[in-house]
Amino acid sequence: MKHMLQQVFHSPKFVVGFIIFMSILLLSVIYPIFVTGDPLVIIGKGTFFEPGIYVNVVDGIDSQLYSLSLPDVAEKRIALKLGATERADMKEWLVAFGIPEADIDTEDTEALLNIWNQNYDSKLRLPGMTNARKNYFARLDASIDNLLSTEGIIIASKDPSTGALTEEETIGQSQYINVNRTSNVKVLPLGTDNFGRDMVPELISAIGTSLKIGFIAGSIATLIGLVLGLVAGYVGGWVDDIILFVTNLFIVIPSFVLLILISYSIGQEQRGAVTVAVVIGFTSWVWTCRAVRSQVISLRNRDHVNLSKLSGHSTAHIIISDILPYVASYVVMAFILQISSGILSEAGLSILGLGPKTSDVATLGLMMNWAMIYSAHIMGKWWAYFPVIIAIALITFSMNLMNTGLDLVFNPTLRD
Repeated sequence: MKHMLQQVFHSPKFVVGFIIFMSILLLSVIYPIFVTGDPLVIIGKGTFFEPGIYVNVVDGIDSQLYSLSLPDVAEKRIALKLGATERADMKEWLVAFGIPEADIDTEDTEALLNIWNQNYDSKLRLPGMTNARKNYFARLDASIDNLLSTEGIIIASKDPSTGALTEEETIGQSQYINVNRTSNVKVLPLGTDNFGRDMVPELISAIGTSLKIGFIAGSIATLIGLVLGLVAGYVGGWVDDIILFVTNLFIVIPSFVLLILISYSIGQEQRGAVTVAVVIGFTSWVWTCRAVRSQVISLRNRDHVNLSKLSGHSTAHIIISDILPYVASYVVMAFILQISSGILSEAGLSILGLGPKTSDVATLGLMMNWAMIYSAHIMGKWWAYFPVIIAIALITFSMNLMNTGLDLVFNPTLRD
């Protein structure tokens, strides 16, 4: 055993895959210990908040203000709200409503804003313009209002007796606050999803749940395939014929189609993460069974097996003691691939809306499903789906890398 483990961990491919996989696994285990709370709690009143640092506005106003003289402050403020895309869109709207293109200089900010303020009307609609596009121009108009103003913002309070507003403070455009001195700051490295939930704890929770589904599904599929393969390969005869008949039935009906039909028949409310994992496991054992059977057929007439038969050992003893150790390495590789296959199967089911019920847990597949339903890929909200794709890719890549490394160690035809 010690020599075998030394061989395994001398395989560069296995070591790289093992490190990647264990890093992901430890992250999903350790992170919830230090960051407690419901990973699916809704913190944002809106959808798809961009990644960044969010500072409470009231705390910002009440914080100590610092005056800084920094260059290009106005230019940066204008560039943030009026980039090349916004300038092109403004030109499109103006030209469509009769303004000569030659009169529109998108590089001259002041001239562009003047002609826009003189002509834009939120009630007008371009031919074929959708409501979403019309609302976009309205939001754009609101965001650039008084963009070139150099005056500060007046903070006023209402007099309870007269109802008149009284100026309390003026915040100039050169004043800043220190974020470290602000009481309420929220860091959202990956923003929020379509429900307004922090993507980081949700993603880590989803990774943990998907790994759990993969382990359960892989264990069930490998166990069923191993038992049936050992029995069919060693016993043979009518037992082998029956097992082969059942196996061929599962091969004729694609496993994913069967998986869809079973998941649909269970119903949304009964589909928990464990239930989905069990269903995946019971539909994924076929290729493991056939491969183990082939290995056992080549082993059952070896000398040590015949000697065990002559010694009067039972069939179960021969299978466990004389055959199983010789196929153990292959079973481990099959188990690794079954885990990877289970995670991908859950992702495929969830994208189709047949995964675990959405109110209980998050999985990588469910996160992809939510992003797709709310058109994150169309609106350019990459943080809602791209980290999920990376997580799925890293998990499956690491497990396939481990499997390749094991194959190089245990397969005599590939061994160096």
